[in-house]
Amino acid sequence: MSRIPRSVCPVCLAPIPARHETMDDDTYLIKTCPTHGEFKTIVWRGLPGFREWSRTKVPSQPKTPFTEVDQGCPMDCGLCDAHRQHTCTAVFEITWRCDLGCPVCFASSGKLAPADPTQEEFDRLLDRVKLASGFCNIQLSGGEPTMRKDLADLIRMAKDKGFPFVQLNTNGLRLGRKSGYAETLAKAGLDSVFLQFDGTEDAIYTALRGKALLKDKLAAIENLARAGVGIVLVPTVVPGINDHNLGAVVDLAAQNSPGVRGVHFQPVSYFGRYPEAPADVQRITLPELMRLLEQQTKGSIRADHFLPPGCEHSHCSCHANYMVAEDRTLKKLSSGGKCDCTPRPAEEGADKAKAFVKRQWAAPEKALPLVAEVPQPKDDLDRFIARAATHTLAVSAMAFQDAWTLDLERLKGCCIHIVSPDGRLIPFCAYNLSSMDGETLYRGKCHEPSHP
Repeated sequence: MSRIPRSVCPVCLAPIPARHETMDDDTYLIKTCPTHGEFKTIVWRGLPGFREWSRTKVPSQPKTPFTEVDQGCPMDCGLCDAHRQHTCTAVFEITWRCDLGCPVCFASSGKLAPADPTQEEFDRLLDRVKLASGFCNIQLSGGEPTMRKDLADLIRMAKDKGFPFVQLNTNGLRLGRKSGYAETLAKAGLDSVFLQFDGTEDAIYTALRGKALLKDKLAAIENLARAGVGIVLVPTVVPGINDHNLGAVVDLAAQNSPGVRGVHFQPVSYFGRYPEAPADVQRITLPELMRLLEQQTKGSIRADHFLPPGCEHSHCSCHANYMVAEDRTLKKLSSGGKCDCTPRPAEEGADKAKAFVKRQWAAPEKALPLVAEVPQPKDDLDRFIARAATHTLAVSAMAFQDAWTLDLERLKGCCIHIVSPDGRLIPFCAYNLSSMDGETLYRGKCHEPSHP
């Protein structure tokens, strides 16, 4: 039985009916608000096809829903008891301060930021996540988390609570500039860094971040690798700005293996105030990323290497895994191609995703403490196995949704949840959702404390 898509109006954010239409391998989301008219937005360009990429999952309810269904998705987030996936990654915004002012910022961070959450409030929110979803992976975000002087204390608190994997989402400036800072965070228990890394050219950073930052980014990679913290490079991909540079980022990641554990591309999403709808030429979709990577890596990465996710909705992301050979070329590890389309439990996909992230995105000596004890390889197969135990590189992409592209079916399968100040867990795209004039549903509106 085919599903009937629903979305929201980009002007008033009211839930409205929607439909997908495919024309010459391009798929559009089309919706009509009775007050504000029709909207048509590209969501999928070319092959692999939109329908062929689809995978059905058996829903998995959150362990402890905090809200009930009242007005319907996306108005009841908390998580509500109709959500179809529990938390894989819980994101804590531990500050709203930042030392940059990027126009593509999810959090709209600025100088007029409210006070940081206290350590007591952070401790309470950790307990809320444990109650809601158990010991999932957590990410400390912002704003810019390194603006907090007590960041190491927060990392230590999360680890002492029993959370197995702690990742930092950062622009990397302080990590690149301050000697010994990466080691301090590593000693506190930091496993991985999601490093904002938009490209290998300073012109890209000037366009997206307002400054030439490549030197700082490379210094951060060097310092984190030395400290034994796994590094994931995270480019925000904007057509006409850095879509020509994707292969170069992957090549830089391979050159810095095994310190760099992955590259996680994020096609630009349009949160904030956009009085005019972004044009389709301003968007880049997952299949385009796959094909561009194939072109720019001269086929060492291929579009048919990529697979749909097992955790979130299939149209949200793609991934492929590689071994970095001694000559720094990539050897495919993931199966790629056609896969078993039998519906699998969403919970199974989430558990596998959490385990993979912990294993792959942490530094190899953390993920595989016995690697040093492996005997010296004696033949080609032994060398391959030993190399694959340490020098692996995950290449992935996540297509976040905005008011024009939001598909409520995808939102219900979200496994990346922001922990709001009042203790609710809210799907990432719902928390950041904003209308054309910048009005939000959740961000900036979840201030009242709520206790378990």
